[in-house]
Formats: sequence, C-alpha cells, structure tokens
Amino acid sequence: MPTLFTRIINGEIPGHFVWKDDDAVAFLSIGPLSDGHTLVVPRAEINKWTDAPVDLMQKLTTVAQAIGRAQVSVFGSERAGLSIAGFEVDHLHLHVWPANSLQDFDFSRAESNPDPERMAANAEKLRQGLRDAGHGAFVPEA
Repeated sequence: MPTLFTRIINGEIPGHFVWKDDDAVAFLSIGPLSDGHTLVVPRAEINKWTDAPVDLMQKLTTVAQAIGRAQVSVFGSERAGLSIAGFEVDHLHLHVWPANSLQDFDFSRAESNPDPERMAANAEKLRQGLRDAGHGAFVPEA
C-alpha cells in the first residue's frame, strides 16, 4: 500500500508543492509550525532516514537548504529550522520551517487546521522566493 506521501506525490491527495525533481518533492506541511513550513520528501518510499542511500540524503538536504534560504528571505525569519522525525508518516521526510527562536521547534505548537487560502498564498510566496534564488527549473506552477 502506498504511503500518504506517495499518494500526495502521485496527485491522489492534493498538496501545495514548491519543489519537484526526479528524486525529491517538497510541499507545505498540513500541520505547520509557522507559515511556509515545508516537507522535503524523496519520491522513493523509504521509511527511515538511516536507511536512505547517502547520495539521496545529500540531495534531500541540498533541497532543504535551498528551501530554508528562501524561507528566511520571503518570510523574514532569523533562520530556518530542520528536523527529521519520521513518526508521523512511514516515509522519510525533512521538516523545514521559518524559525525565530527555540520555541519555534516545539511540534506540540503545530497548527492543526491552517487556513487554505493562507496555505496557498504561503506556497506561492515560497515558490517565488525559490524562483528568485535561481531554482525555477524545480518550481512547479500552482
């Protein structure tokens, strides 16, 4: 049975995508810690990050870094947070989000029902930031 993230990647479940390439995708989290909170996910169904090939982990962190830089730029945060938890969905994913303090790393504060219009606007803002940073080849249309 495909994972939830595979179903999102395949378009069976909607997602606010900000990055797509042959190996990875990135889309906004439905439980954001802050505006622009993004999940970087490999297309391959790998459960644990420790089971991923080194070259794939390098690719995922490179994508996460590009997204984090764009988040800092477009959302005006002090830095971008990065976490690999892996308990929510059995499919490797990196959380990347705008952060201004250690409190912004508290997953118990995640928003449970974000406004769909705000999510769409945040996705477009992040897509534009990625385009402006030279990553337009990987940024999908809305």
